[in-house]
Amino acid sequence: MEFHHVPVMLEEVIMYLDLRQGGTYVDCTLGGGGHTSEIIKRILPGGRVIGIDQDPNALEAARNNLEPYKDCITLVHSNFYRLKEIAAELGLGEADGVLFDLGVSSFQLDEGDRGFSYMHDAPLDMRMNPEEPVTAEVLVNTLTEDELARIISEYGEERWARRIARFITERRRMRPVRTTGELVEIIKKAIPAGARREGPHPAKRTFQALRIAVNDELNRFAKTLRDAVDILKPGGRVCVISFHSLEDRIAKEVFRELARDCICPPELPVCRCKKRKQVEIITGKPVVPSSSEIEVNPRARSARLRVARKCRVLNDREAE
Repeated sequence: MEFHHVPVMLEEVIMYLDLRQGGTYVDCTLGGGGHTSEIIKRILPGGRVIGIDQDPNALEAARNNLEPYKDCITLVHSNFYRLKEIAAELGLGEADGVLFDLGVSSFQLDEGDRGFSYMHDAPLDMRMNPEEPVTAEVLVNTLTEDELARIISEYGEERWARRIARFITERRRMRPVRTTGELVEIIKKAIPAGARREGPHPAKRTFQALRIAVNDELNRFAKTLRDAVDILKPGGRVCVISFHSLEDRIAKEVFRELARDCICPPELPVCRCKKRKQVEIITGKPVVPSSSEIEVNPRARSARLRVARKCRVLNDREAE
């Protein structure tokens, strides 16, 4: 299957990154290279993009798609949680912009044997990096009912999480749950018929929750976002496209934290924390896709874009 990934909010990303000729940019979720292919065109000559992805299939597709620009693009097979280490290993110095396009690509959803989609019967895998040891099958068959319910409720925001977890554990007492098709049938039985008739596919939230858990998508993202700000030049921008309310909340809270000056208690007469504002928030509210984009690419519907710009940090003497 050809790797086809429609870049979400491409025009908005290009605008908010405030691209500069000769600049250096990091695409932390390269995918098939849809965003990067447009970024690189606007920063040549002299520009450079570092593209990171943990999915080897995505990297191979990007290598082919970005062949004309191979001399100014560095591909890295890794998790973006290693952003600072990667920057140091490559001698990056400081970047002019960093992009995160979170979630799963259209290709991964459509690729039947990866187990991401509830529309294809496939092994319960869901690993973005096939080298990682934990699959969705492992979680579904080994976690306790309470642990499954927590993951499905917290990461999937599924109101029927407890029933789904109970039905899963009851079923696996008879035999392990091995495939996406088996899991979908369990979920359908767990959710009352009336609830199944409304809203999205009944398995959507549970599959989302398991994918997030398998790939540990949320636990270290806040730290990685702070790392992204650290490697930016003053004036550089970080853009985050999220597809889940928890991811969006993390981006919102990290940006707000970094945009604050002193955090001392108000009763203190002078600042003792020495905290200085690190970013200016560019998007007070998240930017959402246009109706025309959603019509062409329905998977963009839940996307949210937040942007912050690194500001000049005063040293203690200048701040006094």
